[in-house]
Amino acid sequence: MGAANWLSERLRLEGDRGLLGKAFPAEDSFLLGEVALFSFVIIVLTGIYLGVFYEPSTSTVTYQGVVAQYQGQDMPASYVSVLHITYAVPFGMFIRRLHHWGAHLFIASLGLHMLRVFFTGAYRNPREPNWVIGGLLALLAMFASYTGYSLPFDEFASTATGIGYNIAKSVPLVGDFAAKLLFAGTFPATGTIPRLFFIHVMLIPLAIAGLLGLHMFILVRQKHTEAARSTEDATLAGVDESDGSVVIGLPAFPNQAAVSMVVFFLTAALLALLAGLFPVHNVAAYGPNDPAGTPSIVMPDWFLMWFYGFLKIIPSTFSFSVLGVEFNTEFWGGVFLPGIVIGVLILWPFIDRSEGEAHFTADPLARPFQTAVGVGAIVLVLSSSLAGMNNLLASALGTTAAAITPLLTVLVVALPILAAVATYVLASGAEPAGGDDRV
Repeated sequence: MGAANWLSERLRLEGDRGLLGKAFPAEDSFLLGEVALFSFVIIVLTGIYLGVFYEPSTSTVTYQGVVAQYQGQDMPASYVSVLHITYAVPFGMFIRRLHHWGAHLFIASLGLHMLRVFFTGAYRNPREPNWVIGGLLALLAMFASYTGYSLPFDEFASTATGIGYNIAKSVPLVGDFAAKLLFAGTFPATGTIPRLFFIHVMLIPLAIAGLLGLHMFILVRQKHTEAARSTEDATLAGVDESDGSVVIGLPAFPNQAAVSMVVFFLTAALLALLAGLFPVHNVAAYGPNDPAGTPSIVMPDWFLMWFYGFLKIIPSTFSFSVLGVEFNTEFWGGVFLPGIVIGVLILWPFIDRSEGEAHFTADPLARPFQTAVGVGAIVLVLSSSLAGMNNLLASALGTTAAAITPLLTVLVVALPILAAVATYVLASGAEPAGGDDRV
């Protein structure tokens, strides 16, 4: 009964609220969630278009297309279909770019949205469930992108997919099963691309759509957090300045609906601009999968670079066996360390739990410990992302990756701690703008 009561209190299941009259605070930063939602809609629509022409198969076919350098060559059907989409399908290159940038904007807006929620304490009671959902959405979004850029089965994609296979295989006890489940056998297997295609276009989108729907349901049952009210605003609205049971804002219809339409068209316009001006992964330049070759530089997208950085800084001496169970560098860098980061992220509302309900956003300066943790986490992601680019840094500095990796390892460990301590000291001595940390 305790768990049922906890959930009932947070979802307001005992009462009923009209959706059309629901108030939305007039805060621009609150619209980041809508940008993420609309980006996902565009991803789905463009994905449907691309899926019509994509062939999820590694079977060999003879290329007869417009790219002269591959004319008459036998290549994987998946790679040939991406060439066809890019250079022969009407608007294919534009839609492919739109899909690519939509995925980037989805993850970026989702991340910024979570940062706003974190630093303002909007994850506190009774909104812990939505924070957990946000963390799961971020995890699914990154996995969706990983499965997506493996689908062309070009030289870059196959190498990156192989890294993922080794990470899955490194999990003690269940690694072999997990790798075969995700990659349909020993990579590269004939079923790898069909399996990843199914995960990318069916399982993950359904999971994301379900979590977004649940997020919206909880949002309707609860209420938005609100910035600290001024006495003047509270008086004009006819409510008490500290009354957290009501929200001062715009009604869902027609006001917020109109704002949402503007946000949707601005999101679509931004993505169209990016798709029109900036190229994406050039499959023709990389060429089809070659089991005997490896690209000179293989790096993930920016949102997975911190993950890659953990893999780069773990020394080979960390590989050992305990009672016949192997713990290798792929496990420590690809599973253990990211697992700690993601676990703390998702469970944070229960680590920084509050007994009373908090309906107003907090001033970050009034919460020096939480703000220090957030800044430290950001610096950790940035420094580990820098470590993931050790090859590029070494080339720019005229040295080798092996020479600078120890320094990058020290930075990954030391910089987040220093940033967190400095933030805590500065925030503790600062005067909060709101004067208090109201609930």
